Amino acid sequence: MAKYDQEKIVVPRFDEANGFYTTAARSSLMAKIRATNTKPEVALRKALWAFNIRYRINDKTLPGKPDIAIKKHKLVVFIDGEFWHGHNWEEKKKKIKSNTGYWIPKIERNMQRDVQATLELEAMGYTVFRFWEKQVKKDLEACVNEIVNCIGKLKAP
Repeated sequence: MAKYDQEKIVVPRFDEANGFYTTAARSSLMAKIRATNTKPEVALRKALWAFNIRYRINDKTLPGKPDIAIKKHKLVVFIDGEFWHGHNWEEKKKKIKSNTGYWIPKIERNMQRDVQATLELEAMGYTVFRFWEKQVKKDLEACVNEIVNCIGKLKAP
């Protein structure tokens, strides 16, 4: 296992006792956000399947539970949401106005966990791909080509 030496960020519980509050409408919206089978994930999986690439989804036996795992080639793919995984974080962090005491540590912990999972997977010999959701939505073909080219290199003697 790879050594990750940063201290774990502690995220406070999101409840009124800790000073966090959300409206019922906001809570309802947040409850609809998916963790798995998002549109970009499904699109990438279908495209890989069309290339006859077989995979496992959300493999719990691997660190970070990758969205797509191709164990035959020791390759994993994560498709990260921009908000949840801190895309352009230093700029976006300033725009969070409510419940900053919760959201900032929450997203920074997600980012820390991403780095940790990547290090562990690489130490296990896996090639790790991380795509942003908007990257997959905007240029699915480029994402697929990146994975297919990597598999081609891995197959080559």
